[in-house]
Amino acid sequence: MSDVPKQRKYRYERVTFYFEGKRYESKGKTAKEAHAKAAKKKLDLEQGKATSGGNMSMENWAWQWLETFKANAIGEGHYRNYSSLIRSIIVPAIGNKRLNAVTAVELQRLVNSKTGYSKSHLMKLRQALKSMFHKAYRLRMITYDPAEDIDLPKAEDGTHRSITQKERADILALSETHRAGLWVMTLLYCGLRPSETRALDWDHIDFERKVIHIGYAMKAATKTIDEPKTKAGVRDVPIPRVLVERLLAARGNSGDPVFTQVKTGRRHTIASMYGLWNNFKRELDISIGAKLYRNQIIESKVASDLVAYCLRHTYGTDLQEAGVPLNVAKYLMGHSDISVTANVYTHTTEQMLGTVAAQIDEYHGENH
Repeated sequence: MSDVPKQRKYRYERVTFYFEGKRYESKGKTAKEAHAKAAKKKLDLEQGKATSGGNMSMENWAWQWLETFKANAIGEGHYRNYSSLIRSIIVPAIGNKRLNAVTAVELQRLVNSKTGYSKSHLMKLRQALKSMFHKAYRLRMITYDPAEDIDLPKAEDGTHRSITQKERADILALSETHRAGLWVMTLLYCGLRPSETRALDWDHIDFERKVIHIGYAMKAATKTIDEPKTKAGVRDVPIPRVLVERLLAARGNSGDPVFTQVKTGRRHTIASMYGLWNNFKRELDISIGAKLYRNQIIESKVASDLVAYCLRHTYGTDLQEAGVPLNVAKYLMGHSDISVTANVYTHTTEQMLGTVAAQIDEYHGENH
């Protein structure tokens, strides 16, 4: 038997290179072939062809983007905003499309379709789309960024809006039976901030004077109760008769929180109160005709920009329609700057115009 070692058929040439911090290797029968293969592989990586990431659904990428790149970098409030946008707008519109198949025209149409949304809400939607597609582009999952040049359609300024009369009727009807009903009515009839309702105790309510004393609020993203951000936040707010009766029926012990979690009986956190609102909004949606499939809402009837803070904004416009002077409204809403209250006092209705017309007619009738 021969002791001569067997010769390999080919002696491969190897070429290594680095891309995005990762080492890659190509080999060929000749150095020229190895370099050619390395160049092609590097080009594939740069164009996103070497990964199947772009083939994932838009829904999967949106949630992966949020959990991987945002969850640990943003506050709880921003995280909830992104979650809501993904769940209520992005997924229903383009969730089934492949990430690398979404076009700039589709994204612009998506943003344009949200007529009636506030400018702030549309800006948040655009920012979410731009951020998730830019990240996909940077990771070479897509070959171009379709969200880069999204334009904002015309929209009203403001971060929140008042509820419509139809929404008011539906919300109050559900408040009669839903566990969030008393809380929802307190936001609507007294204009409290959600953070103020979390800090509200029964001894803060003066049933004899029929006022709520607001002197504390729960700090954002914490369980700490402290004084409001500004001195203007400390105030006494009158309680309408319809709410007094509901509060008396639910009255608890002095020092106990007014609004508590159903399962634990403890004071609400930001997350639990957010969950309470989501449950209320879901039941509201169902009550006005949302379509269900396997207990999941597949066709919503409730406005996606309806948030709990809209109830506080409505309180401000109610003060205006009731003829409450601007400086008094500033105090009742706990604003430190009257210009903030003035921005709320821009809501004009047919009812208000009719009242003003009657007052003018009366004035001219008496003096001329």
